[in-house]
Amino acid sequence: QVRLVESGGGSVQAGGSLRLSCVASKFNVSQYCVGWFRQTPGSEREMVARIGRYGFTAYADSVNGRFTISKDNAKNTLYLQMNNLTPEDTDKYYCAAALSTACPGSRAADFYYWGQGTQVTVSS
Repeated sequence: QVRLVESGGGSVQAGGSLRLSCVASKFNVSQYCVGWFRQTPGSEREMVARIGRYGFTAYADSVNGRFTISKDNAKNTLYLQMNNLTPEDTDKYYCAAALSTACPGSRAADFYYWGQGTQVTVSS
């Protein structure tokens, strides 16, 4: 079965950095669009960043310039480097994968496989 397992979340002070990882199994991150979403309880899941097979990347306006999405094909792992974190970045972050090489839209409904999430908490 396809599995996406996130790690790297935690608590950090504003201005700090975290690096999230998503290890995929039974799914090749080099072949498909993969991305990161975040969600607080009771809210809609928000696209943070996504990356396609051929290098296309897209970011939410709120994180553009601070976050960087990347992947290590040899390790079959997706990453999200988060710099200059703010309390507004506090959320549960999810790794997700689409079923296309080219990235679809930014909606959560455009992604098929999901991890269980990792919590990021940023204090002021």
